[in-house]
Amino acid sequence: MRIYKDIFTGDEMFSDSFKMKLVDDVVYEVYGKLIQRKQGDVTIEGFNPSAEEASEDCDEAVESGVDVVLNHRLCETYAFNDKKSYTAYLKDYMKKLVAKLEEDQPDQVAIFKNNMNKVMKDILGRFKELQFFTGESMDIDGMVGLMEYREINGESVPVLMFFKHGLLEEKF
Repeated sequence: MRIYKDIFTGDEMFSDSFKMKLVDDVVYEVYGKLIQRKQGDVTIEGFNPSAEEASEDCDEAVESGVDVVLNHRLCETYAFNDKKSYTAYLKDYMKKLVAKLEEDQPDQVAIFKNNMNKVMKDILGRFKELQFFTGESMDIDGMVGLMEYREINGESVPVLMFFKHGLLEEKF
């Protein structure tokens, strides 16, 4: 299994256990699904609650959401209420990312810049449909993943987008 982490914060963003596609060698699209699961479903071997204790049980809490978001503890951020605020973040983030690329992979800088401009123009055209997610640390100086819902085979599917060059791939 491969875990993809933000190179600036170290936060897990997603893993290869989800269907994913690389677009223009710049953005990973990760396809999630809406799920519901029980919280605190813990079984302890050898533990058998008595009938008295069983009557004191509470209703089980259920969490629901997009599996990629829940599994990697992504946090929705509402910092970008308009295109201007997101564009300002993006410019700063891209400067940091290009500096990191020049240091680590100088041959990738020109390809990254050309493809990124094309991809971001397309994504910014759909700005009002996007949701924004940070990693678990909620550090806005790191990567902010994007999510939108797309109609695929008659079904609304959550698609998360992450910048390839802002990720560190770890094998487990």
